Amino acid sequence: MTVRVTVWNENVHEREEPDVAERYPDGIHGAIAEIFDGEDYEVRTATLQETEHGLTESVLDRTDVLVWWSHCANDEVRDDVAERVVEAVHDGMGFVPLHSGKNSKPFKRLMGTSCRIKYRHGGETERVWVADPGHPIADGLGESFEIPSTEMYGEPFDIPEPDRTVFISWFEGGEVFRSGVCYRRGRGRIFAFRPGHEEYPIFYQDEVRRVVRNAVDWAAPNEGATVNWGEVSPAEPTRER
Repeated sequence: MTVRVTVWNENVHEREEPDVAERYPDGIHGAIAEIFDGEDYEVRTATLQETEHGLTESVLDRTDVLVWWSHCANDEVRDDVAERVVEAVHDGMGFVPLHSGKNSKPFKRLMGTSCRIKYRHGGETERVWVADPGHPIADGLGESFEIPSTEMYGEPFDIPEPDRTVFISWFEGGEVFRSGVCYRRGRGRIFAFRPGHEEYPIFYQDEVRRVVRNAVDWAAPNEGATVNWGEVSPAEPTRER
């Protein structure tokens, strides 16, 4: 089955900061979209600056998994578009928020919490430990991998208890963080992944790309049972008693 992936990016840092534009010449969304190069995926990108932020009803209807990167412009996303994303997740679309996508309107609405953290800039090393080695999102990884320079995120992380915690990170300053967490909301699967700060070339790292690809494969919707919502008639017996 071909997985239809939409990679969304606020696309602000690349437009305003020359060093980020040099690091990601095709935008962060372009670097992420490259992860899905192959016949198993149909990929499109969308950005904040497009009409309806590129997330029209038609686009979401044709999206199996939405990968979301954001940072400084979370509040600029229209409320109706954010709610459209939330409804699509409830209807079965996968959602993979990356890095500060944890502060995005869709993720915070899906979590029902503030999603606040501790953080620190400074280019510290992060060691990402696989806490759930049997989970499909960890497929193909060793027991840990290292990101040489990144922004620190630290606990407590104000989110509901995850269904599964796939990754836990340690930083040079001693902090730890639940850096890869899974949820179900309605029919949709959600995986929030911490790495991806714009100041560093994290989305070119093999392990990070592996995680993002695995996450999309895991979050892609399956058929499941057919449900008729609202008022219904009594079910007809399917066999003699």
